[in-house]
Amino acid sequence: MGNDISKEGFDGPPEVLKGRDIASVAKYIKSKDCKNVFVMLGAGVSTSAGIPDFRSPETGLYANLARLNLPYPEAVFEINFFRENPVPFYTLARELMPGKYRPTPTHSFVKLLHNRSLLQMCYTQNIDTLERMAGVPEKAVVEAHGSFANQHCIECGSGYDQHTLKDEILRGEVARCDECGGLVKPDIVFFGESLPPKFHNTIGLLRSADLLIVMGTSLKVHPFASLTQLVPESCPRVLVNMDPAGDIGSRPDDVVLLGKTDEIVRDLCKELGDDWLEELEALWKETEKYTSQETEAEKAAGEARVQLQPKLTEEEKLKQEVEKLTEDIGKSLRIGKVPASDDDSRIPAPEKKEGSPEAQAAREVEEAVATQPVKPENADESDKVEDNASPIAEGDATESKL
Repeated sequence: MGNDISKEGFDGPPEVLKGRDIASVAKYIKSKDCKNVFVMLGAGVSTSAGIPDFRSPETGLYANLARLNLPYPEAVFEINFFRENPVPFYTLARELMPGKYRPTPTHSFVKLLHNRSLLQMCYTQNIDTLERMAGVPEKAVVEAHGSFANQHCIECGSGYDQHTLKDEILRGEVARCDECGGLVKPDIVFFGESLPPKFHNTIGLLRSADLLIVMGTSLKVHPFASLTQLVPESCPRVLVNMDPAGDIGSRPDDVVLLGKTDEIVRDLCKELGDDWLEELEALWKETEKYTSQETEAEKAAGEARVQLQPKLTEEEKLKQEVEKLTEDIGKSLRIGKVPASDDDSRIPAPEKKEGSPEAQAAREVEEAVATQPVKPENADESDKVEDNASPIAEGDATESKL
């Protein structure tokens, strides 16, 4: 069971709860006074699903981004850097792709609150969509930092098919807009972008809160962290986390439960009785389907390329095919490359007798090169391939920090 503590310096008795422990929280949830429950989730609730959080030393996402050769870890979530070099984000996106991970018992607990007609709104910092996958209705979820649920072109704003994007990410391709050729990005809030309108449009509801449950977040990122200040003074606030966070513990009816979120929500359901724990386990069992689905998706997509590359134009694809054909013919004829002279950079070919297989193969290559379409000078800009070699300097960070 989680360790029950209160913030140092507050010694007065609780005013709404009977005590500052898990049993008192359970008793309050079952009372007629608890009707509107709000939940705030951070990356800590998804770590047991296998998704690393952002800031944990050595194991967080930022600590493992060195292989992407970023100027600094946060650059992977900066919109200006993404415009210059989308490859690092797409590499990371493959690790965070929805469907690859199963919701945790904590996510199923949020669904259980909804089933019991207690959940009013779930605010989440996470972009993994595990709340939706656990069955929490979209209308009851505010994805404060966006998610993989939708995606758009960053140039013209056109939507993009979710399944197509997923397949391209798994294949190691950078998605481009079908309309203008611009870069496609999931609707994840980057540094330099505004939070979703739903976040701002719903925060007024917190004034009606009877209970606020905060789980798996350090409460260091604003404005998300500021939501804890918007509930009434009389509203009990419960923090379920590995470490103390924010100012929770400073009010009379604050409860801080330290430990793993999955374990603590199970303990809470035990205290609640009335089949809460049985229903929680049943809801979590329903999420087993996502594990097998991802296995099939991985098989269908095959092994992703080690180095991601933008999609090629038809001209570039044909050129690659011609080069591959030339290479294969060279191998079959055992042609060795020789150093180019000052006046001739071509690789000399052996003498070919007319009508021989070697001559016929050579003609096929020459014909393919001769018929290769030439792109006119005024070709559409959407056909250009993004230059992925120029990282930018630090961009402006706004309220939407991850």
